[in-house]
Amino acid sequence: MARLVLILGATGGVGGETARALIAHGWQVRGLARQAQPRCAEGIDWRVGDALDRGAVAAAAEGAAVIVHAVNPPGYRDWDRLVLPMLDNSLAAARASGARLALPGTIYNYDPAETPVAREESPQRPTTRKGAIRVEMERRIAASGQPALILRAGDFFGPRAGNNWLSQGMVKPGRPVRAVTVPGRRGVGHAWAYLPDVGETFAQLLDAADRLPRFARFHFAGHWDVDGAGFARATGEAAANPDVATRRLPWALLPLIAPFNATMRELIEMRPFWTHPVRLDNRALIDVLGDEPLTPLVTALRTTLRALGCLDPAAA
Repeated sequence: MARLVLILGATGGVGGETARALIAHGWQVRGLARQAQPRCAEGIDWRVGDALDRGAVAAAAEGAAVIVHAVNPPGYRDWDRLVLPMLDNSLAAARASGARLALPGTIYNYDPAETPVAREESPQRPTTRKGAIRVEMERRIAASGQPALILRAGDFFGPRAGNNWLSQGMVKPGRPVRAVTVPGRRGVGHAWAYLPDVGETFAQLLDAADRLPRFARFHFAGHWDVDGAGFARATGEAAANPDVATRRLPWALLPLIAPFNATMRELIEMRPFWTHPVRLDNRALIDVLGDEPLTPLVTALRTTLRALGCLDPAAA
């Protein structure tokens, strides 16, 4: 089968970075978007359509060896109503084309209070609505019998990350970094995933697809902030401000905003992942790839802050 991959969500963070990595690895990349020729990675063959349109997804997937399902409703709106129908359309297209379905996964499948180290086979007992949907997504993929690849990772950041904690709560895009707002509790570790590294990992795994099990699940360890303060310190170093001030996120005030802001409601639901550590065990990934793609944290943050317009000229 040709090295052709269809990416749903190629205009987003993980989908776009996976597209860039696959193009660099010699794959033909096709993208499905609601508008023609959106700005994204160069070299994508764009098809116009919606992930909620089963016929459009099936047509775009014709001849594909892989379908990367990296699409989400924008701004977290109608997540519970739209996410599973989108996945069902991708699964139907995968059955029709014989493609492997690749899904970017998260740590939300787990109960953070009882899973300090998450392995691929760790019990999935989500405590959030979003986590329950994630578990159901993986259940449907497994039940479909289709070849599949799930790569779970921590909180995303990167130069084109879209919705993420760094740009929406920790620093102010367009302004130099004078302070970093820290969501986590002191002493509590947290997992971070640099999106270009996640995209490269997907590309390397798909290059090795003939060595993967039919239903393959891996954990991407990424950058582990052991005490919840290291990421903020690295952000200050990346911004050439090693003495950057840190302040705690005022969680008690967020419910006042939540009735008027869908994103804020989602952030509040994720609070347990900032009060309990969930580290991803990546030994299975290392067994396949030999190493995990990992950009040094300060380098990754400098690239991200530059894209956000947060670097002084000297730091840039």
